[in-house]
Amino acid sequence: MGRKDREKFISGKNKQNAVKSMVVTDADGRLLFCSPAESASCADITHARQLGLVKLLANGPAVEILADAGYQGLGAQTGRRVVTPPDRKFKKNAPDWYEEMHERQRKAHSSRRIRVEHGIAHLKTGEPSPVTMAAAST
Repeated sequence: MGRKDREKFISGKNKQNAVKSMVVTDADGRLLFCSPAESASCADITHARQLGLVKLLANGPAVEILADAGYQGLGAQTGRRVVTPPDRKFKKNAPDWYEEMHERQRKAHSSRRIRVEHGIAHLKTGEPSPVTMAAAST
């Protein structure tokens, strides 16, 4: 039952067929790079390493990349060029002050990254982004 090598494209979390691409957009959500599709059984951080992103960023210009939690740990390997949401220091029974601080930091990162997410969403749906439409109409 099923095709040969089908398990390569099964998502571990949702147990569904899936492929993964790494997408880089600018601050306005415009597409700058989209990697070739790979099987979804690969972690985000591993995919970035395989594509050479770590070496490129470590030796390249001082840019800031706002990434999601799947890239946690790349900041240390790239001279702090990759910025991810804050990691939780307390997994259980965190003090109230820590929960409040963590939530503020997480929301600040999310607010800065929202345009990137919108750019990715437009890529997935095939609809032009509002930024692209605005540039085309002027």
